[in-house]
Amino acid sequence: MQTILTDFYTLQSYEKAENGSFTAYIHLNKDHDIFKGHFPGNPVTPGVCMMQIVKELTEEFTASKLFLKSASNVKFMAIINPFETPDLKLQLDITEDEQGVKVKNITSFGETIALKMSVSYKK
Repeated sequence: MQTILTDFYTLQSYEKAENGSFTAYIHLNKDHDIFKGHFPGNPVTPGVCMMQIVKELTEEFTASKLFLKSASNVKFMAIINPFETPDLKLQLDITEDEQGVKVKNITSFGETIALKMSVSYKK
């Protein structure tokens, strides 16, 4: 899998449902340089990095190179500290058509929802 977030996370496993949606399990690298600056002594996973992870997983699952077209209803609902909650579950409801790819995402750790968003990508 090609990623611009080199060594930021690892895709541990994923499951594909009959309806075409995916559930992915990732592990954040708490020692990544991003966390040294965001924020020293209190690491927080940047929202833009979470959005990039969703894009990269969608590219992997659709075997397509994608470009973000629009994002709506982006809600960061909980802080993701890689030392406390490095293991995340991403639910991706992916719909493809000739115009591109639409994704509804819910990212969580345990029972806590950290991110909800809907995005559209161009192929």
